[in-house]
Amino acid sequence: QVQIVESGGGLVQPGGSLTLSCKASGGIVSTIYMGWFRQAPGKQRELVAETEDSTITYADSVKGRFTFSRDNAKKTMYLQMNSLNAEDTAVYYCNFLLGLVDQTGTYWGQGIQVSVSS
Repeated sequence: QVQIVESGGGLVQPGGSLTLSCKASGGIVSTIYMGWFRQAPGKQRELVAETEDSTITYADSVKGRFTFSRDNAKKTMYLQMNSLNAEDTAVYYCNFLLGLVDQTGTYWGQGIQVSVSS
């Protein structure tokens, strides 16, 4: 019943900006955790930003450039990315820890490509 949908990826020039969105729906009682991860070709998946208990944590590589935000009513998280460079090129995945009526589970978005190139 739970569905996770990502949007907002694409191709941008170095120094440009891009915003990603991720919406959850379907029988959700509570949102316990939200996070953004990314995986570049030939590299392991890494944490970009996450939040729980109103605390936001960023990877050192994106601090000062990326901003995590959320809309609780829409059950949507966002990632505003500024001053993008080639090292930011990756597939980006959103992640939720959700509380349902009778269970708790982890859910991933489908992944969306962000490419930074001149």
